[in-house]
Amino acid sequence: MEINSISKCVLLLFIAVQLCCQQIHCTVTYDGKAILINGRRRILISGSIHYPRSTPEMWEDVIMKAKQGGLDVIETYVFWNVHEPSPGNYNFEGRYDLVRFLKTVQKAGLYAHLRIGPYVCAEWNFGGFPVWLKYVPGISFRTDNEPFKWAMKGFTEKIVKLMKSEKLFESQGGPIILSQIENEYGALDKKFGAAGHNYITWAANMAVGLRTGVPWIMCKQDDAPDPIINTCNGFYCDHFSPNKPYKPTIWTEAWTGWFTEFGGVVHKRPVQDLAFAVARFIQKGGSFINYYMYHGGTNFGRSAGGPFITTSYDYDAPLDEYGLIRQPKYGHLTELHKAIKQCEPALVSADPTVISLGTYQQAHIFYSISTGRCAAFLSNYDTNNAARVLFNRMHHNLPPWSISILPDCRRVVFNTAKIGVQSTRMTMLPTGSPMFSWETYNEDLTTRAEDATFTTFGLLDQVNVTRDASDYLWYITTVDIGPTESFLRGGLYPKLLVQSTGHALHVFINGQLSGSAFGTRENRRIKYKEKVRLRFGSNKIALLSVAMGLSNIGGHYESWATGVLGPVVVYGLDRGKLDLTHQKWSYQVGLKGEALGVVSANSMFSVAWVQGSLIARNKQPLTWHKAYFNKPDGDEPLALDMHSMGKGQVWINGQSIGRYWTAHATGDCQRCHYTGTYRPPKCQAGCGRPTQQWYHVPRSWLKPSGNLLVLFEELGGDPTRISLVKRSMRSVCGDMFEYHTNVTKWHNVTQTLRRPKVHLQCSPGLLISSIKFASFGTPFGSCGTFQQGTCHAPASYDVVSKRCVGKERCAVTIANSNFGEDPCPNTLKRLSVEAICAPTLKPNRTN
Repeated sequence: MEINSISKCVLLLFIAVQLCCQQIHCTVTYDGKAILINGRRRILISGSIHYPRSTPEMWEDVIMKAKQGGLDVIETYVFWNVHEPSPGNYNFEGRYDLVRFLKTVQKAGLYAHLRIGPYVCAEWNFGGFPVWLKYVPGISFRTDNEPFKWAMKGFTEKIVKLMKSEKLFESQGGPIILSQIENEYGALDKKFGAAGHNYITWAANMAVGLRTGVPWIMCKQDDAPDPIINTCNGFYCDHFSPNKPYKPTIWTEAWTGWFTEFGGVVHKRPVQDLAFAVARFIQKGGSFINYYMYHGGTNFGRSAGGPFITTSYDYDAPLDEYGLIRQPKYGHLTELHKAIKQCEPALVSADPTVISLGTYQQAHIFYSISTGRCAAFLSNYDTNNAARVLFNRMHHNLPPWSISILPDCRRVVFNTAKIGVQSTRMTMLPTGSPMFSWETYNEDLTTRAEDATFTTFGLLDQVNVTRDASDYLWYITTVDIGPTESFLRGGLYPKLLVQSTGHALHVFINGQLSGSAFGTRENRRIKYKEKVRLRFGSNKIALLSVAMGLSNIGGHYESWATGVLGPVVVYGLDRGKLDLTHQKWSYQVGLKGEALGVVSANSMFSVAWVQGSLIARNKQPLTWHKAYFNKPDGDEPLALDMHSMGKGQVWINGQSIGRYWTAHATGDCQRCHYTGTYRPPKCQAGCGRPTQQWYHVPRSWLKPSGNLLVLFEELGGDPTRISLVKRSMRSVCGDMFEYHTNVTKWHNVTQTLRRPKVHLQCSPGLLISSIKFASFGTPFGSCGTFQQGTCHAPASYDVVSKRCVGKERCAVTIANSNFGEDPCPNTLKRLSVEAICAPTLKPNRTN
């Protein structure tokens, strides 16, 4: 009787599943080899493009460039805090129009991977959680906590219902083929123990219960319960295997570079290493790769988290912050994707057979008995030396740290270290559109205490007071100094100690800036201890604590403190030290200019703006500046050059460009090479320069004339030197290895390998005006930093100049015969060239 009951239950469950599949088509499934779409296994190439980090006017362009770069899938997080800024109030407009973004993906003929989270990390403010979530009674983030699970389920259901209502899941004919629940939880899972395990099990069951008709994944979650697919994030994922043999091997974040923080260097990842990492993953049986980021974009407004993350989220991605193609990263990866797609029939049908070709060399061979298709990957893991290997009766030259791809097991169509596309160097050029009608408004410091929101004893957490409505919080108190104090008669001034977990601190004594202090991403505790000019009577001490984005990662980061939490102590008084920590403090959220809406041309409040003829000389801290400018001609991306400013925020026509800070980068910007395991400190750029100098201004935010620029300067810069610039091509580079002169035989058929060529091409309207660098031999460096190596053909410059100068495009064959005698026999050589592009000179016309 009991067995029959179980059988009936199983039968009913089977019928229900079949009816469900018939209703929603069930066209996306998976097995141990790959994701299956309509029953066909696919090798899928994906790229991250986050919709709030660009504008709707940019979406179609960057998505089409992604498609032309060989992508099948666009991946995006879903950002809870922008969609539900207050409980139950939703925003899906403008840059937050998720439906429009996904329909743009669908229009391009691409699939989508929707990473709902709703925790996203992503160097995004508060990890993507709305700040109001922190104040739900009894809540504890990302653990087995009922208030949190209730809120998380509510938002996840909201997004899934929205996607279903717009028929955006692939099971409905839409583009979404995968969804993600949670994000990089594995480390917390172990830390939280049973509560973590219970939570992740609940999250998986909750997601699957939403019946989207497409698979769900969890990244960096080794114990992801069935049917959730666990996936890998990292610089390399070739050693990753899913937790069950019937799940495909997916790389959700192949990091194309790294994020940037104010005061730090810019991190670059050589494309040869990135291509090598992807090829390694594929040759080990990987079937889905997502580049994080493919287009990083911009952290507009106050969206950057961390803290200290820059407004630019460029990430050294194939499409730069402005949506322009970054060469050679874009083109080299495009060629890689073509090579992988040629191998797809063999890759999805067979497991690799691995054979040794040498000490550091291997071949991974995919051969399908049923189809007769064969593909091979020949790898050289040596970080210093090229290798000559014999495979399938043919010799192949493998540069160090590289993989050659043979879609038919005979012909090499791609090598990860041999870049066959040009590089481009972009520069910022003046637009000729000046800023005019400068005016200034000084933030009123004299009435801060009178304007206080409230007064209480002791120091309070900044976020608890501001609820993240502003980066700024005033802490104000007074100190009474008697007439007999020694320092009033010429003695040493007392010192003020302030300890803070805010990210920046400005100290004002009686309305005058006394000094500032700043934290870093590694050390967020600020210690200010300086002499202060106190006077007889009552002295007003005003501390302006500044947040640079809320924490986005860590266990229970919702409980981390921010702001001036003390101690605050005056040292050097006749009576000894005076501890102000627990005395009465007044609090004021934000700036007066914020409250008065000075960033908007339609502000209902009048502000006493002053003509800015003396701005450059005064350089006052805590000052608002505004000016007007006209939209420049052309379609090149635009940016503000803010190198003359200190620190603050900037708006265009009322929309926030983001935070700016002219903090100079410190690091080690020495020689960078693609070989060897990559980590962010390996390839650094920008040492000694402002971490970020240019701030993206979307053209869609501009009117033909009379555009309003408003900025708030904390430290005192020179706004009259701000300029509007355009991003344009400066030079083009070619950098490619030679092939040894080989005549090879395969099945008694003689094959001669074609000579490779370096191709150079300027943008339309530009010609190659000169050759800045040319070397055939063993040059090193990258575009803009090429240097001669120990081997160099003296004729290099003359040969390239003769072929290229005065032309829009040219090609130079890489062969010893082209450059005279072999400069270094038995050495694998390369040709590196940098050419300057300049406008075409228009001929003079006479009547």
